[in-house]
Parts: sequence; structure tokens; C-alpha cells
Amino acid sequence: MSAVSTEPAADPQAEKKWRRHSLVALAILLPLALAETSYDSLREWLHGEDLIARDVDFGQSVPFGGSDWKLADLRGGKAGRLPDHAFAVIATFSVTIGDPDLQKQWLGCKLMLTDAAGRRWLPDVIAGVSRPEGVMNCSPAIFSGAKKGDIVTIGDTFIVPEDAVKTIRPAVGLGSERPWYLRFQRPPK
Repeated sequence: MSAVSTEPAADPQAEKKWRRHSLVALAILLPLALAETSYDSLREWLHGEDLIARDVDFGQSVPFGGSDWKLADLRGGKAGRLPDHAFAVIATFSVTIGDPDLQKQWLGCKLMLTDAAGRRWLPDVIAGVSRPEGVMNCSPAIFSGAKKGDIVTIGDTFIVPEDAVKTIRPAVGLGSERPWYLRFQRPPK
């Protein structure tokens, strides 16, 4: 016994038309799907990186992340156990608290140093060098319970190469402000 198909034979013209419509739909939908997923990734990347600097003159206080930030001090030199051609730098900021919800405003707080070549340095532990008395880094400050109007001193230590010391500038990035970050002018000599 043989099986006999009872379905009508497929119309070759209708099948070609269906294929053309499918290819056109694919050509339209595939770029749209890529654009949608790329947009989300780009948005996440922008909110996770400090990309656009807002320059701040030395001595100027500027609102950022619900508080007013001001560069208090920038000092450095040979100290502790450092490799050859490296310097220790301590950057401190005076911050007047505006919005006391620091866990929301300062999430992702990052102190850094930048130089004229666009390089960045994050805080580092240096044997024999510590932050000045009363200066805390971002994490303890976030959970310090500071209230509106309180002034806290934030700072950290950095290791920078000798060739960058003359052009370094302290900077602050906060999750609530990204992709913007503050880049402060050096104190006058």
C-alpha cells in the first residue's frame, strides 16, 4: 500500500512571494532587534563610566550627587615603600552634605586622579602612608549617618608615576551623576 497525499500541490508563486516577504521582514526586524539590545547596553555602559568631565576651579564648591564638593588639599611626594619613579599622592575633599541619602546619591563613589594624557589612577594602599586624621574614603562616608549640613572630609591615597605628578588633577565620580564626573584644578603653588 502506498500513501497518497490529499493536500493540493503548493503554488510555486505563492511560496516565492512568502519567501520574499519573510526576507524583507528579517531585513527590517533584525536591525531593530540589534538596535534595541545595543541601546540598553550603551545606556548601562554610560551609567557605569565616568566619561564627561565637569571642570572645577580650585577653591570652588560645586553641587554633585546631592552635596557640595570642594577640593581641600592635594599633596604628594616620596613616602612609604614605593617603586622607583613613583610618588604617593593624597587628595582630600571637603563635602557639605545636602541630601543625606548618601546610599542612593553616592552609590558607586569613586575618587581618582587624572593627568594631561588622559590616564587615570584609582586609590591604592601604600605601606607607611595613610590618610590624614579624620579623613575617610567613600564607603565609610556613605554609611556614616551624615545629616544635611554636615561637613565631611573624603580622601584617599594614590600611587602615580613621576612623569604624571606635574599634571595630575583629582576627580570624583558618583553613580547618580554618571556619565558626568568632577575634575578639579590643582591648588595654586
